[in-house]
Amino acid sequence: QVQLVESGGGLVQAGGSLRLSCAASGRTFSTYGMGWFRQPPGKEREFVAAISRFGRDTRYAESVKGRFTISTDNAKNTVYLQMNSLKPEDTANYYCAATPQVSIATGPYAYAYWGQGTQVTVSS
Repeated sequence: QVQLVESGGGLVQAGGSLRLSCAASGRTFSTYGMGWFRQPPGKEREFVAAISRFGRDTRYAESVKGRFTISTDNAKNTVYLQMNSLKPEDTANYYCAATPQVSIATGPYAYAYWGQGTQVTVSS
């Protein structure tokens, strides 16, 4: 069992930056692959970024590639999403998730544990 708590969301102007954090508790953090998803208003949840166990592999949605970076700090049991050059279309509720899958996972159904989400709003 893993519990996930996101933080770091807020209101930012276009072109600005935010860093989301997701603190994990429960089973050993390094045994899980981690991902970030987002759900824009009135739309379905979509993949943003993922990192495999031990941080050996990362994957990004095309819409955020080059602007967002996912990373982990195993000592702090925390996964981060650094978001730069933010755009209004990045506005969404952002969720972190954990998967026991060995290979990197981009689909939401691979993830067994989810946080409650943190809102990111980018103004134009």
